[in-house]
Amino acid sequence: MTKRIFITATNTDIGKTYTTKLLLCEFASRGLRVGVIKPIETGVVDGQAPDGSELLESVKALNSEFENISLSDVVPITYELPAAPFISSNNTKLDFKLLDKAVEKLEKLCDVLIIEGAGGLYVPIDEDTMMVDLIQHFNAHALLVTHCSLGCINDTLLSKKVLEDKNIKHLVAFNCRENDESFSSVSEPYFLKTEFDVLKVSENIDTICDVLYNL
Repeated sequence: MTKRIFITATNTDIGKTYTTKLLLCEFASRGLRVGVIKPIETGVVDGQAPDGSELLESVKALNSEFENISLSDVVPITYELPAAPFISSNNTKLDFKLLDKAVEKLEKLCDVLIIEGAGGLYVPIDEDTMMVDLIQHFNAHALLVTHCSLGCINDTLLSKKVLEDKNIKHLVAFNCRENDESFSSVSEPYFLKTEFDVLKVSENIDTICDVLYNL
């Protein structure tokens, strides 16, 4: 049975695509057939989905069975306006059957399917559906990618509580960037004091993969 891992984040532009690509490489290095899908991407002009294109290029280099997979397979739903899907689609009802069909097609080609969300957990997709609902719909485990700049304590704990309240098995990973030098002095001490497992995307991707695969 294919392992489903949903990549979410505390907000937009936190590093979901970067993290997804690292996970694909790490899982592939272990001899697993990897796959990827980004169910919804906004900000797509003339059919060019930036995140989806990156993901497709990465997975094709790692899994030859994705040779004939197209961008529309990896990103089945796209909208032009770079906003929450609720806004971009004018509150169009989410087509779950379309997403299920896309997942079913890709799962036949892989052992691990990485599902990349859009924005954070409470990004509205339609009037009745938030991004977090997709995690439960796909019966996936979640990786919450958070940032390392000032404010990450609040952002991380709020998003983690959402996952806990919905009984979604998850792991948290910190995507620290070059300009996040202050993390070790202004944020990390809190996490360490409260025995919060600080796993960093760039340094601990092997451990992150181990934990996610065994959730």
